[in-house]
Amino acid sequence: MLKATLRKEILQKRLQYTPEEVNAWSRQICNRFFTFFSLAEIKMLHIFLPIIRYNEINTWYIIRKLQQEYPGIALVVPVSNFKELTLGHYLFTTATELAENKWGIPEPRQAEPVAETSIDMILIPLLGFDKQGHRIGYGKGFYDRFLHLCRPGVLKIGLSLAPPLEKITDVHAGDVLLDYAVTPGNVYSFK
Repeated sequence: MLKATLRKEILQKRLQYTPEEVNAWSRQICNRFFTFFSLAEIKMLHIFLPIIRYNEINTWYIIRKLQQEYPGIALVVPVSNFKELTLGHYLFTTATELAENKWGIPEPRQAEPVAETSIDMILIPLLGFDKQGHRIGYGKGFYDRFLHLCRPGVLKIGLSLAPPLEKITDVHAGDVLLDYAVTPGNVYSFK
C-alpha cells in the first residue's frame, strides 16, 4: 500500500485507542526496550516527546527510567521547525521547561543545542513500518532529513503501537531504514 493511504488509516485507528490502552502498550514498549538493548556504550540518546492528542507512544516511561537508572546518558529531544521542515536537537534534563507548540508537540523552552553527529541512539516515532524496516511517519520528512545528518552507525530504533506491515510500496531513495523497531509485542531487527 501507499504511505499516504496507510498513514491515514493508521492514524484514524490510533485515534480510537483509549489513554489506558496507549499507556499499557507504552509500558510494554518501555520494558522491551530496556530488556533488548544494551545501553553501555550510549552516551547521547535522542528521544521524541509524545503528542498526546495523536495517541503517540508515551515515551515518558522510557525517559524517567533513563533519568533514574542511567544518569550517564544525556537525553536529547527535538524541536520542529515547520517553516524549513527540519528538527533542532536540544539537551533535556529534569530541569528543562517544556511548552507545547501550536501543533501540540512538547518542546524545550530553553536548552543547549546538540549536533546530530554526537548522537549515539535515536528513538523514532512511527505511525507504522514494514518488515524491511521502512518507516511511515507524518509525511513531512523531518526524520529523514535528520537521519541523513547523523553519523554512520547511529542506532535508529522506531517505536510503534502496531506490528509491521507486509510491505510499503512507495519507498524512495532518500528514505532511511530503521535498524530496529519496538512494538508492545516484539522487537524487530533489520540489520
